[in-house]
Amino acid sequence: MSPARIQWVAFSTIVTKEIRRFMRIWQQTLLPPAITMTLYFVIFGQLIGSRIGEMDGVGYMAFIVPGLIMMSVITNAYANVSSSFFSNKFQRSVEEMMVAPIRPITILAGFVAGGVARGVGVGIIVTLLSLYFTHLQIHSLLVVITVILLSAILFSLGGFINAVYATKFDDISIIPTFVITPLTYLGGVFYSIGLLPEFWQAVSRFNPILYMVNTFRYGILGISDVNVWFSLGMLVFFIVLLGAFSLWLLRQGKGLRH
Repeated sequence: MSPARIQWVAFSTIVTKEIRRFMRIWQQTLLPPAITMTLYFVIFGQLIGSRIGEMDGVGYMAFIVPGLIMMSVITNAYANVSSSFFSNKFQRSVEEMMVAPIRPITILAGFVAGGVARGVGVGIIVTLLSLYFTHLQIHSLLVVITVILLSAILFSLGGFINAVYATKFDDISIIPTFVITPLTYLGGVFYSIGLLPEFWQAVSRFNPILYMVNTFRYGILGISDVNVWFSLGMLVFFIVLLGAFSLWLLRQGKGLRH
């Protein structure tokens, strides 16, 4: 078997295993975010949104839907890789992959692809649920697909790094609880940063999730508080940065070889 064929078989095997893993326990991976986002639609979109009216010239329900879809994508992409890779590390199966003729980039790409699959899958489910509450008219399909994939890849890499440094199962919940969730709620999901005082607008612009949410909102509604091309460029930059760091961790065996 040629070296390229070996890498392809390894990659496809990891991806298939990852997809089967979260599909097998869909009650824990796919159902909870669907229920949570439906509650957001009902409480924030219908009950509170009916009192708010419009935001940036569109109905409040339509305004928050892109942010909620993006929230579900990034949290699930992150959670899938962090939990799955740590489980493999805990079971010592990662060590078996590292001594096999599998390149580090193949291992990383396989787990990241699994995270992207779950993130995008949950995003599609939430999008279909949102159509019951509001009408979505795609402004730019290319921007929608691009930002979803880039955001899912970025947070899958973040989940991978979290899993490498985690020493117990509790460690993989620290970053989502104390970093991702606060940044998400302060990332313009439920409001336009134009409503904030100038000081807090400036502070908000240091929140990377703000750029993902607004770029995705632009793809759906055609409105954004930030420059779309700058946001996409920033996503690519951080993917390259985290990707290179993740590969270095794999090659060095940081937290993997005992």
